[in-house]
Amino acid sequence: MKWFYIGLIILFISACEKVEVEPLHFFDLMELPKGFSSIEVPSDNQFSQKRWELGKKLFFDPIMSSDSSISCASCHSSSLAFSDDVALSLGVNDRIGTQNAPTLANLAYHPYYTRAGGVPTLEMQILVPIQEHNEFDFNILLIVERLKNNPIYVQMASESYGREPNAFVITRALANFERSLISGYSHYDQFENYNKNTLSKSEQRGMDLFFSDKTNCSSCHSDFNFTNYAFENNGLYEEYTDEGRFRLTQNETDKALFKVPTLRNIELTSPYMHDGSFQTLEEVIEHYNSGGKNHPHKNALIQPLNLSNKEKKELVAFLKSLTDESFIKNPLFQN
Repeated sequence: MKWFYIGLIILFISACEKVEVEPLHFFDLMELPKGFSSIEVPSDNQFSQKRWELGKKLFFDPIMSSDSSISCASCHSSSLAFSDDVALSLGVNDRIGTQNAPTLANLAYHPYYTRAGGVPTLEMQILVPIQEHNEFDFNILLIVERLKNNPIYVQMASESYGREPNAFVITRALANFERSLISGYSHYDQFENYNKNTLSKSEQRGMDLFFSDKTNCSSCHSDFNFTNYAFENNGLYEEYTDEGRFRLTQNETDKALFKVPTLRNIELTSPYMHDGSFQTLEEVIEHYNSGGKNHPHKNALIQPLNLSNKEKKELVAFLKSLTDESFIKNPLFQN
């Protein structure tokens, strides 16, 4: 942990070949979908193509891990909406992670980061996987030394931030790239904004069910990103091995609470829950239909739903309509 805090101090004190991208297509990246609110960007990390290119290169480069075996993209695949397809991702030396890797879609809108909400900015979040024993198991000071010995990185750092590679450059560049991972062109979005024929009748019935008082799904999965970013217990277990937000706050009322995830691209981000314990959307729906397990911190809205088999299928159909094909197939997000 000491390297994490050293990295933070340095970060705030310092407050392959280059990708060729067509400017017109590149700048479309930060064009927000209809209904999305504006993105707050730190004054010292305004968006630019050179910064984005450096961040993307770092995102896909295993140079970030202690043994140069994994990269950010190892656990956040673009084809899976920047999530993983296993319950717990493997870090260096095949060490098993502690929580399911979430999607990075629309990360720019999160008010805090990690499932416990312990990190206030995207720039600071970059330091978490770097120092985690089960992830990169490294420290940012040693990453800096590696980058300084790489002429390409030295040039890119100078062109993008006017500095040599350092903690400031690494965290800012990665955050610059990750803020561009905006997803808002699913069939649902097209139905809401452009074409009422986009969703099938089954998907529309599922949508009505999702937003109804019968399910209360939209009480937590609300607004354009389908999350209220609150910390909740959904009755997954009676006893949890992962204490959730309690690890951060040491407040008894925060035991087994986790940040409500976005449902965008949910079809692609299985397995589900903080520990990846459900493999399919059908299992997820069945869990909520049952009302979940008894736990003292379970959200009171989670009660047996008594859905019919037809309603369950329609709800799943609607959730699949939140898949954004243009996002996962965007060539700018490929390695």
